[in-house]
Amino acid sequence: MSVNRLDDTMLAVPERRSLIWRHWLGPLMAASDAVVVLSLVYLAASIYSLIATGLPIPDSATPELAAMLAALFVFTNALRGRYQIENYLSARGQFGSAFTVWNITMVAFLAVVVLAKVAEHYSRAVIVATYLTGTPVIALSRSLIVRLVANGSRTGRIAVERAFLIGREENVMSFVSRHKPWDTGFAVTDVAFLRADRSGNPAALAADLAVAAANCRTRRPDSVFIALPWSERETIDACVKAFTNLPVAIHLVPEPVMERFDAVNVVRSGSLASLRLTRRPLSAAEVAVKRGFDIVAASCALLLSLPLLVLVAALIRLDSPGPVLFRQRRYGFNQQAFRIFKFRTMTTTDDGQVVAQATRNDPRITRIGHVLRRYNLDELPQLLNVLSGEMSLVGPRPHALAHDVAFERRIDHYARRHNVKPGITGWAQVNGLRGETDTDDKMARRVAFDHWYIDNWSFWLDVMILFRTVFSPKAFQNAR
Repeated sequence: MSVNRLDDTMLAVPERRSLIWRHWLGPLMAASDAVVVLSLVYLAASIYSLIATGLPIPDSATPELAAMLAALFVFTNALRGRYQIENYLSARGQFGSAFTVWNITMVAFLAVVVLAKVAEHYSRAVIVATYLTGTPVIALSRSLIVRLVANGSRTGRIAVERAFLIGREENVMSFVSRHKPWDTGFAVTDVAFLRADRSGNPAALAADLAVAAANCRTRRPDSVFIALPWSERETIDACVKAFTNLPVAIHLVPEPVMERFDAVNVVRSGSLASLRLTRRPLSAAEVAVKRGFDIVAASCALLLSLPLLVLVAALIRLDSPGPVLFRQRRYGFNQQAFRIFKFRTMTTTDDGQVVAQATRNDPRITRIGHVLRRYNLDELPQLLNVLSGEMSLVGPRPHALAHDVAFERRIDHYARRHNVKPGITGWAQVNGLRGETDTDDKMARRVAFDHWYIDNWSFWLDVMILFRTVFSPKAFQNAR
């Protein structure tokens, strides 16, 4: 066996200050949250007092209110395991976490003061102001902490875990180059390359592992990462056996196929344990919530827009000959075909094996069609598709069957966008990805946004997309 000292960016024995930061970072994060909440309450109380009395002096109930909210917020975060360094290595999810816990905190606070019959003791204006500003301020403070922690991790000042790597040289180096563990809070204390060949010479392997285990005991890491192909079961078993007697956690590095998926989990059902690469896009409860919202919101939108629908229909009939509504086959959930409703905006109604996409200044687009497309009004009849259950208000935009068939051959995992119902609007559209997809790159980018939506769906994401569909300039970019 050869023990290779990786270069300084890859291999570092944590300094004493790294270990101190590592163990104290959780309490410091909790203290930071407490200070932010305390500051919010005092600031809201001071501003309210300044407006009411002309003096920025909080009332006598402010310290108690601030202490209660700070304690509840920190306690809720601690129960949810938020004060772990792993949660502060990426800014992703910080806003959602802050929103969820802050709402739980306020509900718990209101329940306490109502049951204790002391609600009138606190200023309602201060409570409302604190609640409304809480989520963005907490999310901002955590984003700043993320930057500090990420920078400390990269420079070696903060380490989530001290890791010892073992495996064949090509596997270890591949793992290191792909994942760069020092950028995600790991300090690689040492690495051991197995000399024994794949023929499985027990004596050579045993000698390699004996030296590696002795070196590992000296380095005193938190974890051992075994970098071997999962097909080498006997070698992996030997590695596990060699390190079991050491006070370390043992990890098996992921196979490359796992890196395509963001939420890989070990799932147990009785005695059966499986590695789940993906889950269903939406759970049964999430499907019910999304469907209920679709029905209520689509019904209200249809009633409110009825005069506009009648006006548009009349203008289409006056503008050019042909039907008011255009029906075209599209793929829906699970690639089940349905016919989508749209206001007719072109002189043609193609729905065959060849469908020419509309281009900017397309001569086939009618005069009223330009206006309808510019402001997305041609999509309004799809509220009927939503009510019938073929579509959702929000989801990947459906394309003509001819386009789906063509792009599915050329873009990896294109059909995965059909794992949820198509939508009248979507994440790609509110990010400016509308219009003609005359190249595979344009469509691939749109598909990537659709996949992100599927993987990150939430009720509030749908609400945000609907809001941006109406008010964001990006939602109207590239309209034809």
